[in-house]
Amino acid sequence: MTDNAQTINMQDNRTVVGLLRAGDEKCFDALFRRYYKPLCTYATRFVTPARAEELVQDTLMWVWENRTSLLPEMPLKSLLFTIVKNKSINHMSRDTIKNRVIRQLAEDYAEEFDDPDFYLEGELVERLTAALRKMPPEFQQTFRMHRLEGRTHKEIAAALGVSPQTVNYRIGQTVRLLREELKEYWPLVVLLLWPDLH
Repeated sequence: MTDNAQTINMQDNRTVVGLLRAGDEKCFDALFRRYYKPLCTYATRFVTPARAEELVQDTLMWVWENRTSLLPEMPLKSLLFTIVKNKSINHMSRDTIKNRVIRQLAEDYAEEFDDPDFYLEGELVERLTAALRKMPPEFQQTFRMHRLEGRTHKEIAAALGVSPQTVNYRIGQTVRLLREELKEYWPLVVLLLWPDLH
């Protein structure tokens, strides 16, 4: 392998898509190396590591086989994560996904949400964490209990000594603020926090 693959700027979506459409195998190799591990990590939130690797390989091969239909305006990063998410969901029941993902996120939140190597250099997670930190502490606490610990509004209300309506308001406001702060990332934020949704 030459160094050519290393010189491709994988952040330049338009150039990468153009090279792939032209059948550039070095570009595909660079794409594979950049996304393989993060996608496998993401997929293991839904399926076993062995199944995750199989689904990620299938996804990356699909991209290569369908490279001429790729659009320069379509972010490859979003496309890859979306395909892997959908393939993973097809292999698991919704209840199992929801329970495993919420439990895993709750366990990993403190360490991995701040880990710069999480997924793609932590770009999405860093922005999500920064956006959450801008919010009042009670909003952060309520959102974390709901999305990461999987507690119901009634359970959170009892734990915090507030009404279910207050819990509902805090969660609604947090989601609204996150959507504003992370407009360009919102589809991936949804995949990360609500992977059981279509």
